[in-house]
Amino acid sequence: MTRGKYDDIIELPHHTSEKHPSLGVSSYAAQFSPFAALTGYEDIVAEAARYTDERTELGDAEAEKLSAKFALLSERIKETPVVTFTYFRRDSKKSGGEYLKVTSRVKRIDEVERKIYFTNGESLMADDVTDVTGEIFDTLFED
Repeated sequence: MTRGKYDDIIELPHHTSEKHPSLGVSSYAAQFSPFAALTGYEDIVAEAARYTDERTELGDAEAEKLSAKFALLSERIKETPVVTFTYFRRDSKKSGGEYLKVTSRVKRIDEVERKIYFTNGESLMADDVTDVTGEIFDTLFED
């Protein structure tokens, strides 16, 4: 049998320091944990992967129908009707955005600022609205 390079030390007992206590299993493993050299990289990758919708422009028929709904809503504003608005909210970090819905009682519509005010104090830009539904439209628009 040939003699190996480390045969003289291979059978020796493992060295244990008398000055330094040995690491526990979790402490020993921690020294091999991954190092985040690129701080924020994971956030950037997650942001790039986040999906956003592109805003679709309304066709002439849809825009006319929405305009008629706003006119009816303006006529019956004193009733503070409960309606559901579908609107597009632009994303602050990337192109596109998302379609959201809000259901609330409408307090007033400011035609100069093009803003819809709700009884709960919130508001919505009328130009962002893509659809509006509610009981007050049921008799006017039957699909």
